[in-house]
Amino acid sequence: MTRPRPKPANRRMQDYRDRLRRAGLRPVQLWLPDTSSTTFMRKARAQARAIARGDRAGEELQDFIDAATPWTEA
Repeated sequence: MTRPRPKPANRRMQDYRDRLRRAGLRPVQLWLPDTSSTTFMRKARAQARAIARGDRAGEELQDFIDAATPWTEA
């Protein structure tokens, strides 16, 4: 008795996507910063230093965050 051949990976993925669409979902593609890039690390380091120094920009950002999240002060 021979076993049926498995579906190719691209067909299995298409079937999976079709099932998700039938369930009312849709695909979304997200583009995120490459956290391993030197540019990202340099910017992150500069922002961390600015916050540590208490730069006005850092204070403004914290004020914005505090205003946008009133539930933290119950």
